Amino acid sequence: MYGITAGGDDVADDSTAHGDMDIEAAISQEVEGMRRARQEGLFRPVKIDIACVLFFKTRPPIDPVSLVRRICCDARESSGSKNHRWIRRLTPMTRMGKATEKGLDEVSKAVLGPVFHGEGASAQKFAIRTTIRHHHVLGRDEIIRQVAALVGDQHSVDIKHYDWLILVEVYRNVCGMSVVGPDFERLKRFNLAELYEPTGDGHESATPREAREG
Repeated sequence: MYGITAGGDDVADDSTAHGDMDIEAAISQEVEGMRRARQEGLFRPVKIDIACVLFFKTRPPIDPVSLVRRICCDARESSGSKNHRWIRRLTPMTRMGKATEKGLDEVSKAVLGPVFHGEGASAQKFAIRTTIRHHHVLGRDEIIRQVAALVGDQHSVDIKHYDWLILVEVYRNVCGMSVVGPDFERLKRFNLAELYEPTGDGHESATPREAREG
């Protein structure tokens, strides 16, 4: 998807270089290469004490939203073959910060700016979907009001026929945000279990409260 290859030219270059140095220097270079690979990996797990929830931090050129969408599209097109047996749902987060009013403000400006306030941006329809776990500082309505205010009055709320859906996830003292497209529902809200084995319309029985019109 991103044109990334594992190993490749770097391995060949190291092998050639080793021929001109002694064994001790070659080992030192190999160890340093392994240490650098661990530090610069495209995916890095982040420990968090929440049952059945795993976090992975990515770095460029990986874009969390496009990556998750691609995985879900592939799952939808090949529902007969499971490639992610132990993963139920994927949730992309473009930016994360502290779960405080200030932290939410900083995250919102960084994520919403390119979508809603970029050069030549036109009026868009949007909705806000929040998920809060083990957190009691920011309330759902408070989050929705703050995020909607930063989107701006030039854009309008439309829960069912939005151009963009703003996902806000709050876990304890951390908040994250991303903006996804209108195929969120078609892709079963990024629920891989539903994409592989659809049941009914694929919607959960309880729908989170979202930004409302008016």
